Amino acid sequence: QVQLQESGGGSVQSGGSLRLSCGYSGYRYVSYCLAWFRQAPGKERDAVASVDSNGTPQYGDSVKGRVTISLDEKNMYLQMNNLKPEDTAMYYCAAVGGTLCGGWWARISAYNYWGPGTQVTVSS
Repeated sequence: QVQLQESGGGSVQSGGSLRLSCGYSGYRYVSYCLAWFRQAPGKERDAVASVDSNGTPQYGDSVKGRVTISLDEKNMYLQMNNLKPEDTAMYYCAAVGGTLCGGWWARISAYNYWGPGTQVTVSS
């Protein structure tokens, strides 16, 4: 049973930084793709970044240059710098096994495991 659990969310002022973590367990795949998504109230869930078991990162245009995704054996991380009020959202980690990330990485339907989310609030 694959389980994902986000942590590290909170409230910061504009220009501040946060580091989100996603603990994953129960994974038995050699290849896998992990990703961060976010959803603001009243908006669709959007892809933020992905990283696969090869360590290859991909980033959404809205966060490129401000975030860094990484992972180790038990956690995936999202370092977010220069946060803006428009980054306010619930952040979710997602996973799919048996494949590396590809050009489809931003597609919600590609992932079959999701965490419950962690809230990030950025004030101006």
